[in-house]
Amino acid sequence: MNKWKGKSKGTISGYKIFVYCIRNIGIRSSYFVLYFVATYYFLFLRKSNQYIFYYFNKRLKYNFWKSKIAVFKSYFTFGKVLIDKTAISVGLRDRFTYEFDGIQNLKDLLNEKKGGVLISAHIGNFEIAEHFFADIDFDCQINLVTTDQEVTAIKEYMDSIAVKKSNIKFIYVKDDMSHIFDINTALSKNELICFTGDRYFEGSKSLETELLGKSAKFPAGPFLIASRLGVPVVYVYVMKEKNLHYHLYARVAHVKKRDAQGLLNSYVENLENMIKKYPLQWFNYFDFWDDIN
Repeated sequence: MNKWKGKSKGTISGYKIFVYCIRNIGIRSSYFVLYFVATYYFLFLRKSNQYIFYYFNKRLKYNFWKSKIAVFKSYFTFGKVLIDKTAISVGLRDRFTYEFDGIQNLKDLLNEKKGGVLISAHIGNFEIAEHFFADIDFDCQINLVTTDQEVTAIKEYMDSIAVKKSNIKFIYVKDDMSHIFDINTALSKNELICFTGDRYFEGSKSLETELLGKSAKFPAGPFLIASRLGVPVVYVYVMKEKNLHYHLYARVAHVKKRDAQGLLNSYVENLENMIKKYPLQWFNYFDFWDDIN
């Protein structure tokens, strides 16, 4: 099985091309470059194509040709999201517009003074959320829980070109479970802990539930931790709309103490609604359902 290995694909050269295009021909003109990139992926990434085609064809029930077209569009959309993230990093935040749906849920969460857990997914463009939070006086430290494998040269390069350094702090998952202490410390300061809940890698503990009509594995950590902490939990997504417009969604999760499976089921129901609304923006290019030989 081609499972996720804890590290995302991509090259520094690709990002440098994006930065050059953004600075010299603008954001929208840079999208034109993506036709060539998406075409290359569509023609030559056989495994990736197979998995994302399965998602459109078998799980979303698109017909054959609609699924094929959707594969290309998915790569193209992913490229636009990366260009937007890069453009914002190099100081072009004012070129984008946005709207909030449920932002009061986040403000109420902070007013409880207990900290809180945000659970997102590899859908849309959550990494740019902090740039929009600043515009609504949403002054709060966000801690992103991630794996050591995601500490990459790409991240270092992006940090080096950023006009404004990211305020997001990283809490790295450790085998000795010491990250739990870091999480509790952050929560005691009324900070936010953010997990992505839709991607686990081999060897880690998992939970199972149905997504789009078929059982799949999810990382147990976010749901075990969030259900035991006794703090508010909110599902958050930042989705790309037409042109340079983004839509942030925040939905309160109803959590029962120590009910990790119940929280996972609630999360997947929420995620499934978002996937159906933005089918081209769920960027999991691997055998998510363990269903392809």
